[in-house]
Amino acid sequence: MDARLTAEQEEIRRTLREVLAKRCGPRELRAAEQAPSGHDPALWETLAGELGLPGLALPEAYGGAGCSATELALACEESGRALAPSPLLATAVLCAPLILALGTGAQRAALLPPLASGALTAALAVPGTGLATALALTGDNHGDWAGGGRAGGVQARRADGAWRLYGQAAQVLDGHSAGLLLVAAHTGGFARSRTLLFLVSDDAEGLVRTRQTSLDATRPQARIELRDVQAELLGDDHADVPGALAAVGDTAAAVLAVEAVGAADRVLERTVEHVGRREQFGRAIGSFQAVKHRLADVYVGVQSARSAAYYAAWSAGTGGERVGGLALAQALEALRTAASEAVQLHGGIGFTWEHDVHLYFKRASGDELLFGPVHRLRAHAADAARLFDGGEVTV
Repeated sequence: MDARLTAEQEEIRRTLREVLAKRCGPRELRAAEQAPSGHDPALWETLAGELGLPGLALPEAYGGAGCSATELALACEESGRALAPSPLLATAVLCAPLILALGTGAQRAALLPPLASGALTAALAVPGTGLATALALTGDNHGDWAGGGRAGGVQARRADGAWRLYGQAAQVLDGHSAGLLLVAAHTGGFARSRTLLFLVSDDAEGLVRTRQTSLDATRPQARIELRDVQAELLGDDHADVPGALAAVGDTAAAVLAVEAVGAADRVLERTVEHVGRREQFGRAIGSFQAVKHRLADVYVGVQSARSAAYYAAWSAGTGGERVGGLALAQALEALRTAASEAVQLHGGIGFTWEHDVHLYFKRASGDELLFGPVHRLRAHAADAARLFDGGEVTV
């Protein structure tokens, strides 16, 4: 593995950092949070139409750039630094790979080009609050998380040659504004129990979408209600949906880990700048040994998390071992620590609405609620690797 970034990768980072510095400052970020879509449509048009971010990891045959998950992760690192609200995660990291993996030729040809250009956005809807389970990040996803044939979840039935969906999904990233919903639903009852994925358009009759108040407003979420909604099956009814979700989950975890590292690095930078300016007893508090020690610990944590996240993104991009969950656990822990120290060293003002540091703390906490928590990410990775067998460590 060559840890150095290529010239193309460096250009992606540099260009995106310049754009976000100009277009996603504190004022623009807060305006985007309050917008009906939950993001700035003009900024999204720049990121998608001009820079081509949604199509970075899609094949050129479908209008993409033909890059790997590594380039997409590096782009997300810069968006993480700015906490830029956008449909990039939901569209390019979660939905597009599933359509590429499971869709028919006609479905891929119809959906992937507009997804790559950003003209169409998509959201993954899974029942209840089971996104981490569906992506196999915190446990096995072959269970009954999609409904299991009982009341609740999302159920699918076939009538008069068409599929109909009914049920609810509670935590759908960008689900209130996405032009396409990718819905995981249970079908077959007990005899042929299985989970399938379905395509639902944003104007489908019986579809109700409500934006929710979320801890992290930079990641808008929606509650999706499906009231006998007509849907199109993604691929065929023999598709290995849990396997595809697990593969996408590992890549998504790697991308999220790099994004969290970007956020942690930026909040550390802001804290160092602040302690260099703030004075107590006639000197900058950054000169106090205790403050230096605390920030040194944060720095080591961020750099360790960056190494793990970059390796996970490289591994996902080359088809190597699946280590996204472990990298995500380390990155979320680093971000939580960096944001917590930032709040403390800003003297409490860091958690007021007027200051931006609290947004990084909320990003760390919100991501743990969606994709974690950290201890469950690590526990599942240990189980999958059979790290402990019969109470003994395997060598």
